[in-house]
Amino acid sequence: KSGYMLDDFYNQYHSEGRIMRIYSTLKAVILTSAFCLFALLLQSENGFAAEGESQFAIPSTNEGLPGEGPIRRYEWFQNLWESRRSSWFESIEIDQGAVVFLGDSIIQGWGEGLDAAFPGMKVANRGISGDTSRGVLIRLEEDVFAANPSAVVLLIGTNDLEEGAAPEVIANNVQLILEAISKFNPEIPIIFCDVMPSSSQMSRPTEQIQAVNALYRNILQNYPQATRLDTFSLFDNGEGNASLNEFPDLLHPNELGYAKWAEALRPVLRQLELMM
Repeated sequence: KSGYMLDDFYNQYHSEGRIMRIYSTLKAVILTSAFCLFALLLQSENGFAAEGESQFAIPSTNEGLPGEGPIRRYEWFQNLWESRRSSWFESIEIDQGAVVFLGDSIIQGWGEGLDAAFPGMKVANRGISGDTSRGVLIRLEEDVFAANPSAVVLLIGTNDLEEGAAPEVIANNVQLILEAISKFNPEIPIIFCDVMPSSSQMSRPTEQIQAVNALYRNILQNYPQATRLDTFSLFDNGEGNASLNEFPDLLHPNELGYAKWAEALRPVLRQLELMM
């Protein structure tokens, strides 16, 4: 009986060309399935990307994301968020063991000046203009941990205030960030910078900034590897706001402001033996 079945199969598909077409089709199906499986594995590594989304794109909804509060989704921000994160992925081998500077536009704005500000120390800029504490929280794995940093310099929270987040929400997100870093490496040094002064004109009144920083101080007591840098007092104009001489738009430091910040950071980095 099996012989008859083989004869039937041969009679049906005796054409060599037809058999090759079937073989090619099956091969294409297998390769496509393997590629799709690989893509799904990449997304599962990220943990937050929905079906059809880039690994480095902002998730389309907040559903299932850790933390609380605002995640910005303005078109310009989505484009910037994805492009910067994708570029960091390309250079992840180069950035291995760097001191990662993590945060928003104030970190990003350091740009190429970051290397010059800390000579002899390997640095990686992981600032994204407009980012919030929750945004930082959901990108830790690919942007920070993948680089196996020797330390993290963290500044985040000011944009949350502009989006109307309560100080307690911001502080809770930052605590989750610190927990995640500690879980990754409980001995990794964290240099934690207070939210810098701004202005009520920029939707960042000093009362709210100081409330956030007070909550930060309480949280940091639970993380012995964290060193706090009082960057609020460093730039306070005496009235709880930023100085126009150092923050021309009352939000972002200029060259003078960055120089002052770097000068305050260097002794901390030396004490931690991260730079000479």
